Amino acid sequence: MASTDSAEQSLSSDYKSADADKKATISPTTYISTNDLSHVDAEKHLSPTANDDDPLSPEEERVINGWRWALACIALYISVFLFALDNTIVADVQAPVVERFGQVEKVGWLGIGFPLGGCMACLTLGKLFGLFENKWLYIASIIMFEAASALCGGAPTMDALVVGRVWAGLGGVGMYLGTLNLISSYTRTAERPLYIAGTAPAWGLGCILGPVFGGAFADSSATWRWSFYLNLVLFGATAPVLLFILKPVRPQPNTPLLEKLKSVDWTGGALTLAAYALFVVPVTFGGAQWSWGSGGSIILFVLFGVCLIALVLQQGFSILTTPERRVFPVDLLKSRTQILLYISTACGACALFTGVYYIPLFFAFVHNTNGIHSAVHLLPFICVAITVAFFGGILLPTAGRYMPFYLVSGSFQLIAACLFFTQINTDTSSAKIYGFSALMGVGAGLTQQAAFSISPMLVPADRASDALNFISLAQTSGILLSLTISSAVFQNVGFRNLQNALRGLDLPAADIHAALAGAKSDLLTTLPPAFREKAIVAIVNALRDGYLLVVAGGSIAIVCALLMKRGRMTFAPPTAG
Repeated sequence: MASTDSAEQSLSSDYKSADADKKATISPTTYISTNDLSHVDAEKHLSPTANDDDPLSPEEERVINGWRWALACIALYISVFLFALDNTIVADVQAPVVERFGQVEKVGWLGIGFPLGGCMACLTLGKLFGLFENKWLYIASIIMFEAASALCGGAPTMDALVVGRVWAGLGGVGMYLGTLNLISSYTRTAERPLYIAGTAPAWGLGCILGPVFGGAFADSSATWRWSFYLNLVLFGATAPVLLFILKPVRPQPNTPLLEKLKSVDWTGGALTLAAYALFVVPVTFGGAQWSWGSGGSIILFVLFGVCLIALVLQQGFSILTTPERRVFPVDLLKSRTQILLYISTACGACALFTGVYYIPLFFAFVHNTNGIHSAVHLLPFICVAITVAFFGGILLPTAGRYMPFYLVSGSFQLIAACLFFTQINTDTSSAKIYGFSALMGVGAGLTQQAAFSISPMLVPADRASDALNFISLAQTSGILLSLTISSAVFQNVGFRNLQNALRGLDLPAADIHAALAGAKSDLLTTLPPAFREKAIVAIVNALRDGYLLVVAGGSIAIVCALLMKRGRMTFAPPTAG
């Protein structure tokens, strides 16, 4: 590993040699330049022995203080909450949406569309946050998210709803990246892990309330449409804070607008967008609407391969761009730790969202619970994940060594996934499911946000935006891949299992696919008791197979943790105020 270690040291060499005499004094009325903030006395900034004469005191650095800072944090965390909420809010509204629009073959897009939009836009938006005024780019992303939510709420067709979900994902990832960049710009290095850790409970709370809110609205006279209109209400409550309290952050204040636009790697962004879309479309429709060997599926997979190769070559050789302007931070791949953090973050996201979507489905099918009660059964999983993520973020700077956190996280993911895969059936007690869920919550939550604090510490501080973007892409990609693959497994294996279980009834394929959209489908509610019991067993077996993805992810996470450095990373003690 000598070559990767030396490469990693070169990534942070500029950071450690920053001008120790440079001072940063910013009044509440000035624009923040992240370049100015990033080259201050790096060793003193990270040292736990910094004295009272440190010129980088919170009063000198912090441009928002007191109650204004409290309101700013609340508003920023609410945007993270909304982003997480929309990731999971469709978990319990699929059946009423299918009842309204039909087209059950497209129901998977309700969950997949949102992270797909995020993945397609993540890299380009990350670069834009490193170039343009952060506050207004963040607010523009929120407006885009809210407009997409309005489209979803008022969608006249399934296609319009799917478009709205993808569009909302694009705006949502902009909100998320904006929050991370603004928090990083507004806080000292010493306190940054604490405030970044604060995104974990906001994220977790949104994940848990997504199915709850979705189920509640779906079961009420308000209908599932208010699952999306809710975003407009919450945005209205925070708008004054976003507009009048957040301070502008200008990463490159002296660069002309036209030069900034020219510097964006639009080619890399377009290839990234195309590669994600060309992968997700055939996998989502495969076996449900198209056969895997159909001409359409083959053509899309070939085009995906071509786009992926083109993206690798374009980024690797800086075609139509420069090494500094590439949309993907290729130089981070020289760092062993950055690669391992990327993979581990994706694995953690896979565990989190597999649990969020498929634990409620178990209770919906086996216990015939409604949307609200199915979501309530998710509480042990998410509550543990939230708690562990928050306290893990607080303990990380004190412990210094991040490798044990990732080793424990991967181990719990693997143990929980193995229990789900081997133990669940129609007779499994709720208590056992809660226990398995809590174990997975530990694994999914412990390192869910950790890399957002670690990764920026390994690069020059003016590259912190690239590091945050890198990890955000890992998290969003983990969500997208887990939902895409698990949905394909559930739809294909579930369809085959149901066909075998209901053999002799001569049911149309469309009815069998519709049964997989919810326990209250017309097919499942009208089946004779003996056949219904066989159908539920078939569906639970398909749900169980989906946890194989988490088994693989947990195993990979353990390997990544064992390859991480054992040394101590020095953080200053986290402080709040």
